[in-house]
Amino acid sequence: MVQSVQANFDASFGALSNATRRGVLEQLGRADASITTLARKFHMTLTGMKKHVDVLEQAGFVTTEKVGGVRTCRLGLRGLQKEAEWIERYRQLWSARFDELDNVVENLKRKERIDGRKKRT
Repeated sequence: MVQSVQANFDASFGALSNATRRGVLEQLGRADASITTLARKFHMTLTGMKKHVDVLEQAGFVTTEKVGGVRTCRLGLRGLQKEAEWIERYRQLWSARFDELDNVVENLKRKERIDGRKKRT
């Protein structure tokens, strides 16, 4: 189970790690498009775009359908709920750590002010 979730995360974050693939997802969020249209929009070869679409498809973010000589891409049904939950857990962890660091810094500043007053008197 854990390995399956990790493999899904690896595929998801790997797919999202590339600016072109994120751009493709944004484009497909507006309208379905052929690989040819996407390649033109991103100034890429058909082969290059097909590789990007394959990565997105393997992650479940995109589905493709070939009708005749045209392969049409659309957003897949897979969402990012699990990834968002994972990120949120770490966001909360880091937020708590930074809050604690803020407390330490405030205590040090307060101590410096008190020590500064003692030296002047």
